[in-house]
Amino acid sequence: MAETSGTSGNETLLFLTDDQLRKGIEAMFFAYRGFTADPDRILADKGYGRAHHRAIHFINRSPGTTVNNLLSILGVTKQSLNRVLRTLIEDGLVESRVGTRDKRERHLFLTEAGETLESELSTAQRKRMRAAFRQVGPDAVVGFRQVLEAMMDRDMHHHYARLREAGE
Repeated sequence: MAETSGTSGNETLLFLTDDQLRKGIEAMFFAYRGFTADPDRILADKGYGRAHHRAIHFINRSPGTTVNNLLSILGVTKQSLNRVLRTLIEDGLVESRVGTRDKRERHLFLTEAGETLESELSTAQRKRMRAAFRQVGPDAVVGFRQVLEAMMDRDMHHHYARLREAGE
C-alpha cells in the first residue's frame, strides 16, 4: 500500500514504491489491451485499425472539426492521417467539406454509415467501462478519471476540456 507523510498543515504527499508503480503500469497495459479488444475485432472485420477508430471517435465528438485540429488531437503525422482519412472517405464513412470562411480548410463529418460504425465501437467500450465502474464503485470512478487527467500531457488538456464542455 501507499505510505503517506504529512508535510505541513493539511498537506500530505503520496509516496509509491517502484514496485507499486510497476504494478500500475502493467495494469494499465493489460487494461488498455482489454479496452481495445472489442473495437479491434470490429475494426479488423472491416479492414481498419486503431488509427481509424481514433479518427472516427474524434470526428464524431466534434462534427465539422478541421483536419488540422484532428492532427493536433491525434498527434500523428499529416501523411499518416491523410492515409486514414482517404480510406474512411473512400469507404463512405467520413465526408470532407470545404470551409465556408477559409476554402483551404477541410471540415470532417461522419456519414450515416460512419455514425453506425462509431456507435458500434463506442457501445463495446462503454459496456466494458460500465461493467468495470459498477464493480469498483463511484469513488474509484472519480479517482480513475483524476489519475488519467493528471497523466495527460499539458498541451492535451485544452482538447480534453473542449470535448468535456461539448459533451455536457
